[in-house]
Amino acid sequence: MRRYLRYFDWASFFLVLAICTIGLAFVFSATYQPDRPLSIFFKKQLFGILSGIVIYFVASLINHNTFCKLGHNTNYLVIALLVFTKLKGSIGMGAQRWINLFFFKFQPSELAKLFFSPFITYHFHTYGQTIIQRFKIFIYPLTILAITSFLILRQPDLGTALVFFFGGLILLWFSGIKRRFFVILFLLFATSAPILWKTLKPYQKQRIAVFLGYGDTQKERYQIEQATIAVGSGGLTGKGFLNGTQNKLMFLPEGRTDFIFAVLCEEIGFLGAMLVLLLYLALFLTIISKIKRFESSLDQLLALGLIVYTFLAVAINIGMVVELLPVVGVPLPFMSYGVSHLWICFASFGMIQSIVIRQSYIGPK
Repeated sequence: MRRYLRYFDWASFFLVLAICTIGLAFVFSATYQPDRPLSIFFKKQLFGILSGIVIYFVASLINHNTFCKLGHNTNYLVIALLVFTKLKGSIGMGAQRWINLFFFKFQPSELAKLFFSPFITYHFHTYGQTIIQRFKIFIYPLTILAITSFLILRQPDLGTALVFFFGGLILLWFSGIKRRFFVILFLLFATSAPILWKTLKPYQKQRIAVFLGYGDTQKERYQIEQATIAVGSGGLTGKGFLNGTQNKLMFLPEGRTDFIFAVLCEEIGFLGAMLVLLLYLALFLTIISKIKRFESSLDQLLALGLIVYTFLAVAINIGMVVELLPVVGVPLPFMSYGVSHLWICFASFGMIQSIVIRQSYIGPK
């Protein structure tokens, strides 16, 4: 235990806690009512953070090689859960994304982001420590990536499907798949764009049209217009905690989830937003600096897969709030309301901590 504490990456842990604390504060603000200040959403988020910290430390104690073996098989269970969700899952806001566990609802698509990394790492491990360049080695993980992405898309959950798919492609690129594959994939997407457009749900097409500037400000563009007003009206230092008018007057939809960054910008302004961005940047740079020191390329692949989905989610969420990307419903990691999302983030970063600790005092295995 003494060695564990000595090599524990306290910097990344406290950065995660700082981001979670800020997120909890703005879940409180987004759901605050004078007659009931502590909303059920705030209480659930607090529970999610406290239990998530436990998950973080438990994950950091698990040998990452064991996690790879278990994760490889668990990935098939995740696919089965995604099929079950489509058939018998709980429906909310027009989507069938959750499995009802009585006390809370859980999204199996979040599990997909946790277990694809050990799945692909264990797959390449069977071919030895050296990542082999032959394309046939990539066919199986590409097939699993495509199936999982399709099942998530059919829930429908375009945002999570995109994060999962592009995160998987990044892992395959890091594994050594040739650039020619990505060129061919891009050409296929470009030529099949009209067909892909027809497969989208009406509201998904509407979101893309809104991003391109179409839609009525009181109808289709309402959500993004209110988010833009909230971000811009915060100014340099914001209107003050609990004083955001777009938030308090209920003009901003989904303030506790996808648009929590807009609530933050309105109440603590540009400086507060920059603080949060710097915390995320410091977190990613701290972990990446650790990953670069790993001697095993497979350990690097596993750790990269555990962080890449968080990085993409941060970029997409903030991008859609400031209207640089279409609104696709991606929560802001460690900040947006959602227990299952919190748990997966804590588990992912806890497992990265496990690799860091063992690389430090045991050496690569």
